[in-house]
Amino acid sequence: MTFYKSLCNITKAFYVFSTMPFYFNKYSGLLLIFFVHGLVYAILLYRKGLLNDKSSDKWLSFFLLLAILYICPWMLGFAGWYDGRECLACRNFLFYFPFQQTLFFGPVILFYVHSLLNPLFQFKRKHWLHFIPGILFLLWNVIIAVTDRLVLHKYFLMDGENDPDFAYWYIIAGLISIIVYLISAIQYYYNYQKFIVQELSFADTVTFAWVRNFLIAFFIYVFSTLIIAVLNIAGIDIKYTQAWWYYLLFALLFYYIAIAGYNNSIENKVSFEPDFLKYRMPYQLNYTQQGTEPLVVDAEYEEIVQEGTDAKTEDNNVLTEWKQRVLTAVVDNKEYRNAELTLTQLAKQLQTNASFLSKIINQCFKMNFNDFINYYRVQEVKERLVSADNSHLTIMSIAYDAGFNSKATFNRSFKKITGKNPKEFIKS
Repeated sequence: MTFYKSLCNITKAFYVFSTMPFYFNKYSGLLLIFFVHGLVYAILLYRKGLLNDKSSDKWLSFFLLLAILYICPWMLGFAGWYDGRECLACRNFLFYFPFQQTLFFGPVILFYVHSLLNPLFQFKRKHWLHFIPGILFLLWNVIIAVTDRLVLHKYFLMDGENDPDFAYWYIIAGLISIIVYLISAIQYYYNYQKFIVQELSFADTVTFAWVRNFLIAFFIYVFSTLIIAVLNIAGIDIKYTQAWWYYLLFALLFYYIAIAGYNNSIENKVSFEPDFLKYRMPYQLNYTQQGTEPLVVDAEYEEIVQEGTDAKTEDNNVLTEWKQRVLTAVVDNKEYRNAELTLTQLAKQLQTNASFLSKIINQCFKMNFNDFINYYRVQEVKERLVSADNSHLTIMSIAYDAGFNSKATFNRSFKKITGKNPKEFIKS
């Protein structure tokens, strides 16, 4: 009997929802297109995340779900749902359903960036703390719906004119939350960029422009939101139809994110997990292809490097010794030819740690690890380009032999070091 009643209630709810009117016009129809496409991409990304076991695709799917819900009040509003005279159920649905979950946007953005740049990132119990404000707001919406619709059968906790997710306090709280998390995500990406040039000899291939573009796209949304807020504070009345353009901009942004995010599946092997989003040396490193810990250098050497160029003569001798050891490994043994050479791997060969070796390279050669390795790769390419014995080889085959793993990285490094592109260098 209970199952029969539940089935009847579900059928009744489905019938009521299917009979709700939807007036097509340029406002509702255009947003509906983005809504449907966003929903499709959210489903595809979630399926892709399940098949490939990639948490980043699942986070982006969650983001798109939040995004399509965000435009619903304006899409359904222009479709006639706020007109309670014809469809009171439509009006109540818009009032009581929490469409704009801005308190969830920030954490989702941050964890999406984390999962892209750190393949070992795992969502743990402590991370749920970031979602507590959003969950509390959802519970508040449930309390409002139960009190007004099921208990009192009248507007009590809600005034019947404004949705709870359009309350000023909630709009401000959501905007502050998004700004804080967006800044954290940008800082994380910035620190990652600083990290890879110190750790990888192939840094250019893992800069991940998509992460930058994603953050820029969402920054545009935040900036437009701030403009709307400033206009409201200044007393400028923004009409309902004028606000529609703001939601259209947001729809365009998340549509771009959906398409680009689906086509930019990042396969990152390098894990970056800084302490409190701050770039520090020594840093915490985890590699999917290696799990050994580097040896620790004598503390005396650490002090010598910290003293810099003003160190005593005997200390400078130690620096010179380590400089020669690095040159022997990199130049004499041609370790730079290893296209996937990392600072940690080189440090292990020299029986030291990544932190100390990074300081040695920066102090003695005035370059980061990425530029240091690419410098010697370029030197080999230059020598081989001017040799008649290599006239039968292409420029890129020589570049690949020297340790470069992409044409773009080679051209950029060659231009940076020589001031010319390879063809100009050959002519000269």
